[in-house]
Amino acid sequence: MNFLIENWIPLVAALVSGGLLLWPVVSRGTAGPGVDTAEAVRLMNREKAVLIDVREAEEYAGGHVAGSRNIPLAALEGSKSLPSNKTLPIVLVCQTGARAGRAAGILRKLGYESVQSLAGGFNAWREANLPVQKN
Repeated sequence: MNFLIENWIPLVAALVSGGLLLWPVVSRGTAGPGVDTAEAVRLMNREKAVLIDVREAEEYAGGHVAGSRNIPLAALEGSKSLPSNKTLPIVLVCQTGARAGRAAGILRKLGYESVQSLAGGFNAWREANLPVQKN
């Protein structure tokens, strides 16, 4: 116990540096803030990005990004609708961006190399007056 009391500064420094080294590994499953609508459109037009809407079918039917595929978050891992080319850019869309962030982590674990979530989700897309489809 005396050792811990006498050497608390180096111990705290070791814990902090260890935490900083582990942070990239721990945070890799999240998508961060994602790409904005302009960048999503650029990815679609120039890099042939695939748009995947991870909302439930009812939400998707109420309005979705024109040309997007609907693969609900719960069905993402076993879906046959995912692109077979794992190097193709993918932009994930949900209502606000939260589910898309979780979906990005799942797709990265499945080996997809270029996965982004749409920051602000479908709400941001609609606010930018970009094309919307209804079923």
